[in-house]
Amino acid sequence: MFRFLFKSNNNFRVLGSKSFHPIPHTSFNHHHCNSAVSSIHPQIASPISSNDFNPSGSSSKPSGNGSPSVSVLNRISRISGPRMAGNRFFSSGYLLNCKNLMSGKGNGSGLLRGSFEGESRGFSSEPDRESMEYDVVIVGAGPAGLSAAIRLKQMCRAKDVDFSVCVVEKGAEVGAHIISGNVFEPRALDELLPEWKQEEVDAPINVPVSSDKFWFLTKDRAFSLPSPFDNKGNYIISLSQLVRWLGGKAEQLGVEIYPGFAASEMLYDANHNVIGIGTNDMGIAKDGSKKETFQRGVELRGHVTLLAEGCRGSLSEKVLRDYNLREKVQAQHQTYALGIKEVWEIDEGKHKPGTVLHTLGWPLDHKTYGGSFLYHMNDRQVSIGLVVALNYHNPLLNPYEEFQKLKHHPAIKPLLEGGTVLQYGARTLNEGGFQFFPGGAIIGCSAGFLNVPKIKGTHTAMKSGMLAAEAAFDVLHEGSSMEKYWDGLRNSWIWEELHKARNYRPAFEYGLVPGLALSALEHYVLKGRSPLTLKHGKPDHEATDVARLHSPIQYPKPDGIVSFDVPTSLYRSNTNHDHDQPAHLRLRDPQVPERVNFPDYAGPESRYCPARVYEYVPDENGEPRLQINAQNCLHCKACDIKDPKQNIEWTVPEGGGGPGYSVM
Repeated sequence: MFRFLFKSNNNFRVLGSKSFHPIPHTSFNHHHCNSAVSSIHPQIASPISSNDFNPSGSSSKPSGNGSPSVSVLNRISRISGPRMAGNRFFSSGYLLNCKNLMSGKGNGSGLLRGSFEGESRGFSSEPDRESMEYDVVIVGAGPAGLSAAIRLKQMCRAKDVDFSVCVVEKGAEVGAHIISGNVFEPRALDELLPEWKQEEVDAPINVPVSSDKFWFLTKDRAFSLPSPFDNKGNYIISLSQLVRWLGGKAEQLGVEIYPGFAASEMLYDANHNVIGIGTNDMGIAKDGSKKETFQRGVELRGHVTLLAEGCRGSLSEKVLRDYNLREKVQAQHQTYALGIKEVWEIDEGKHKPGTVLHTLGWPLDHKTYGGSFLYHMNDRQVSIGLVVALNYHNPLLNPYEEFQKLKHHPAIKPLLEGGTVLQYGARTLNEGGFQFFPGGAIIGCSAGFLNVPKIKGTHTAMKSGMLAAEAAFDVLHEGSSMEKYWDGLRNSWIWEELHKARNYRPAFEYGLVPGLALSALEHYVLKGRSPLTLKHGKPDHEATDVARLHSPIQYPKPDGIVSFDVPTSLYRSNTNHDHDQPAHLRLRDPQVPERVNFPDYAGPESRYCPARVYEYVPDENGEPRLQINAQNCLHCKACDIKDPKQNIEWTVPEGGGGPGYSVM
């Protein structure tokens, strides 16, 4: 059983549990970062581009509520590209300098101090690493993490208690790493913040769905099908804007949010119980030496720790493995898809706010599961994207190029012509659904709550965060167990909804036509009450065939009007990393790319990555050698999932790096 350490009156007692903690947020100076990291394994090559890293010191004065005095070092750098959302931005990049911290005396504030006496961790124990203690620590400022934080503070007010809640976020700002379609179902928001409709001017939820179309595409035609999505009452939104708004709500309730900090390790006690997380060190050069800006990471210790990292979260995956969570509940492996998206500004005469379109078929072949979406937002903006299941067989398939082809379809191209791309991004999404649920204190997309036939996961992520918060509150207030979280899930509408949806995704293991037939049977006849539960096929990486079984795919060159090359798109993602840091994309065996991936699979990492992080270039002898351009990384996690030999390990770079989404 996954167990966590709960502290009460300075005594520890172990509780059977399945959850993690949040981290608090405060507002500091705006942080941007513009940088790059490039490597040719096993050596690090010269960076493609770089920018100076200029730290400046500042300190915050103690607040009147007994918060500790915090000395912070602001990392000030730049993220290129426009900041488009008019909503509140959260600052990041401030490092905690624990030497000047005093003990906090007020309720609800984090206590910063050195390593706790009598406690031990499962990782490094350097004496210069400081600790910060909270009641609840949450990793990830997405819909699940922020909903958990808000719900916790709401319960504190209702019960007249004050538990400290902290949210740590690796993006430079809240929302910077958030990307989704997104047709938003407000069910969970109605429960969390029922007054949101009265704040419509402030809330970024103001484009109700007005039409809902579903097409089957061939190369030259679009055939209209009955829409199975039922989006009445839903809204077209930017999820990155929504989480910024939720962050403001959380802060108003007293949640502390720290953007720009990457949670890189779990902290354990002597009995291997989770007691918090550690952030990674800052200011390490790519050769491993300490730069002048070096700062040790911080331990964020919590009575409860919640992991809300999103799809394929690095800490979540470690916990799943270390505690054998899938095996203990006999859950299946997770299955994934890669979503690639652009936001366009189009001609006003073509813009129809509230229009929703989903497609199946072309440009994907009938053995590859996936489809496209096109949503008319406000302000003449349109979001368009392609989702490709990562269990595709052909290693020569390139999801990015398939997306470029899609935009040339005669039913889509006229809408985009004359328009301008505002932003580009990509992210993997979970499609394992009900068959995957692993247990543990893992919430949102880290646990896999996406409803595949609805193509929605925000409402379920938010609800899971709320249920985890209610269980965590009872742990802190009544001494109960975090087992309540999964009990709450089983008795919630999440469980009912995803149980009904469980057979849609595995139905497409048999191909497009059988999948459509089985899905229609589930939707229109059985209505989710099938006596059988279908299983997923092979894990995505095992589904990849060797290249000799497939013919090369000839992709057309981009025209620069509706289709673009990768560097152009990457620029629009505002992606930046400090150039002088160790590469966060690691090869478990440096020989696998040249000895296995290239000769057997034709170098698939150069195609499944939507940011050209991986390239095969000639070495001094003219032989292909894998070059890793880590500075390009969109944090989509496709490489961690799809590599045929699971040889690539995605780890967190310095906090504040990665994409800078504002309207995604």
